[in-house]
Amino acid sequence: MPLPEHLRPSLNSNVADIKNMGDKYGGMLVAGLFLREFVPEIKGNRVPWAHVDIAGPSFNEGSPWGYTPKEGTGFGVRTLLNVAENYAS
Repeated sequence: MPLPEHLRPSLNSNVADIKNMGDKYGGMLVAGLFLREFVPEIKGNRVPWAHVDIAGPSFNEGSPWGYTPKEGTGFGVRTLLNVAENYAS
């Protein structure tokens, strides 16, 4: 996902180093900008990272369906496990 720099100033704070709520219309984009602040650089290169936005599908308030249970769904766990296994091999 892109990290639009014009949204970064919305994370500025008068009382802290950074605030965790920015422009309300930025949603996941602002969240990505927030997380980027905590990813270090090593020898001038930012450590590879990803923001996996699972807020919406992570909780099912309706009835269970297929392999999706009611409440906590575990959305994204299989994907992240697959990435880790492929990276390790």
